[in-house]
Amino acid sequence: MSFLKRLFGGDGSTAAGSTAPIDPVAALDEENARDRELMREEAQRLDDELIQRQMRYADRAWTPPAQGGTRRSDDEEGADEG
Repeated sequence: MSFLKRLFGGDGSTAAGSTAPIDPVAALDEENARDRELMREEAQRLDDELIQRQMRYADRAWTPPAQGGTRRSDDEEGADEG
C-alpha cells in the first residue's frame, strides 16, 4: 500500500512540492541494477547441472495420455436402455 501512496502523491500529510522530482535515468539505472542482481541470484540458484538439464529438456518431457473420454456418467447419450 505504501507504494501506491507514494505513486499517487501520498496520503496528504506532505506538501505537494516537498518531494524531490524523480530522475528517469537514475530510476532506470536502479531498475537495471536490480534486474541484474536478480538474474545473478537465479543463475546461482540454478547452478546445479541436473536442474539445468531438466529445464533444457522440459519441453520434450513425456506426459501420459489423458484417461477416460469426454462422456460423463450423467450424459443422456448412451444411457441404459431398459
